[in-house]
Order: sequence, then structure tokens, then C-alpha cells
Amino acid sequence: MKLPIPKNEFQRLVQLAGYDLDQSDLEKHLKDLTRLAAKVAGADISLVNLIDTYTQWSVATEGIPVMQMPREDSVCQYTILGDEPFEVKDLRGDERFKEKFYVTDDPSLRYYWGIPLKTEEGYNLGALCVMDKETKQISPEKVELLEIIADEIVNRLNIIKSVGMLQSEVKNAKEKQLRVAHDIRGPIGGIIGLAQIIKEQGDNNKLTDVLEFIKIIQNSGKSLLDLADEILSSRDGEQIKSVLNAENEYNLLILKDKLLTLYGVQAKQKQVHLKVDLNDEHAEAPFPKVKLLQILGNLISNAIKFTPPEGSVTVRLGLKEKANSKELAVTVTDTGTRMTEEQIAHIQQGTEQTTQGTAGEKGYGFGLPLVKHLIDSMGGSLKIESKLGEYSRFEVRLSI
Repeated sequence: MKLPIPKNEFQRLVQLAGYDLDQSDLEKHLKDLTRLAAKVAGADISLVNLIDTYTQWSVATEGIPVMQMPREDSVCQYTILGDEPFEVKDLRGDERFKEKFYVTDDPSLRYYWGIPLKTEEGYNLGALCVMDKETKQISPEKVELLEIIADEIVNRLNIIKSVGMLQSEVKNAKEKQLRVAHDIRGPIGGIIGLAQIIKEQGDNNKLTDVLEFIKIIQNSGKSLLDLADEILSSRDGEQIKSVLNAENEYNLLILKDKLLTLYGVQAKQKQVHLKVDLNDEHAEAPFPKVKLLQILGNLISNAIKFTPPEGSVTVRLGLKEKANSKELAVTVTDTGTRMTEEQIAHIQQGTEQTTQGTAGEKGYGFGLPLVKHLIDSMGGSLKIESKLGEYSRFEVRLSI
């Protein structure tokens, strides 16, 4: 079966990478909205899913643990193809999904309804979906509320992105600070006002149970407005640094933990041994997280894809201190299939096409070109080596 791929897929992935999101740290920002979505739909399960080159990341959930799955196994890969909600009344009767593990095994799902998480530029980052063990009917009033929730999810992702951009340029961007803070206030103020309207009309819509959760949206929005006010009122960069650094800086120890947490599941599912080593000399030295998870995550997912069961993927992290900057050096080495010189050349040119993994995994053809694009945009370098029957190695160097 041919994989569904949006027409603007590479640009979509570039925009998703531009958000520089840490998938392991988003639930605290979005958990209340998944609870609200499940309540509105009267469904057992609600998910906020972000979809990258290889993986669907359920970054916030209700009724099921936070999880990840191969993109090709997901239902939301179809939702992001268009602009309208996507509904499957009976997953068990649909050829695309009836053999998927979430249908045949626990939780034995039957119903799906999803809506794309669309940016202002028109790119679908992922989807908000509700799922249930029984088929359902989503009324027009509930669809409208779910669309509002999806818009609020995108608003919050925009805020996270804006705050990250603000922190990275805080030393010489006072004017930008004011503009970004102003941009934060607009959508948040709007959603609070809209939530108030929904609250006032809740009884008429016969959705009184929703009111409790609307209060959560209001409280969350107000806290973000307080953050914007704090940025606007600050007189120098030091105060902003103290507010923002914690979520926008890593060190080698943190980066190692992030990589094992996020990609250890994929390795375990494939029965591939994933190991992350680092040098101890600068293990606790802080550095900006700028797109590191997007670059390294794609490399690690690609390595796992092309490594057979019982093979290994080894990541080595190193940091060098320089006069006015730091250089991060990362190598990702796998014991998978060899890459030809022609394939390496295509990757370096950003034109590599998709191939199947060692377990027959289907590919989308955008992972390594995206890595190359991101590294080039940061002024870094990518070196690739491959030896038949032994290894493929990717070496990344970034000044950060």
C-alpha cells in the first residue's frame, strides 16, 4: 500500500523542525486540552500527535499513556493530508487499519476522529484526535469546539516557539523581545475571550460538563499572559535568561537522557541496541538546544531503520570550548546496510530518495535531506562514511 504523503511534505517537515520542540516536555503544556477534547467528544481517548519523518509522537494524551509509533502505522498520517476533519467510523472494517495493533489488540479501538493542527502558513504539524472502542457521532457543535481546541494547541506551540526564539537572541534583540511578547498576547487574549463566550453559552449547547475545562483554558492562558507581561516589563536580558534558560538549554548529560528516552523505544521495538556515550570533560557545560533533537533524532531513527535486529546504533557526544562559542561534535554509527557512494552524494546534495529498512519498514524519503538542510542552515558540517558489512557513520559538527 502506497504511503500517504502531503504534497508540501518537505516544507511541512522544515516548519515542524523550526518549532524546535522537545517531544518529551510538551504534555505539561497540552494535557488540559486533551482532557477537554475527550470530554467534548465523549470519547475514551484523546491525543495530540506530532508527525515527523519517521514517527508519530503522542505528546499529550488522555485515557492512554504518552506513546510513539511508526508513522506508517498511524491514522493521523491521513488526517494531515488535508484541511478538514478526518473520520473513520469503524477501524475494524477499514482495509488501511483493521490489522493495526491498536485495533486487533488492547485497547481494541473502533472509532477515530481527527483534525489537523495547521499553522498560519498552511502546514499541518500533526493532528488532534479522539478515539473510542465504540462508534460515535460527533455533532456540529462538538466539531466546532474541537476545532477551537485544535487552534489553541497551535497557539501554545507558537508560544513555545516564540519563547525559544526570544531566549536564543536575548543578548542583542530588545526590540524583538517586545514584538514577540506582543505577538504572544494576541492569540492568548483571543482564546481567553472565546473561552468566556463558550462558557456563557454552554447551557444552550447542552455541554455543561465542558465548563469546568474551559476554566482550565482560561487559567493556562492567563499564566502565559503573565509571562508575556514579565518579558515586556524586563529592562535587561538577565531577567529573561532566568525565566527561559531552563527550557532552552541542554548539556551533554541532558541531551544523552533525551535521546535515550525518545528513541530507546524505537530501538527496543526493532531489537536494536542503542547506546549513547559522551565525554566527561564538559558534560555539564550548558549550550542552546537549537534543533538538536530534530537533527540527531532523524539520524538515530534512520540508523535504527537500516540496522537489523540484534545490531547496534552508537551515538557519541562531545563538546569543545572555544573563545566565543562551543562546538558540538556528534557521531551516529550503525551496523546496518552499507550506503553506496552514490547514495552518500545524494544525501550531501539533499536529494536522497526513500528506501525500505531492514525489517521492511517503509520510508518517506525526507529524513536525511531534512538533516542536511538543518545542518546547512546552522552553518555546520555533515560527514558520512560507510563500509560494506561493517558500518555507516554520520558525523555532525555544529558551532552553538
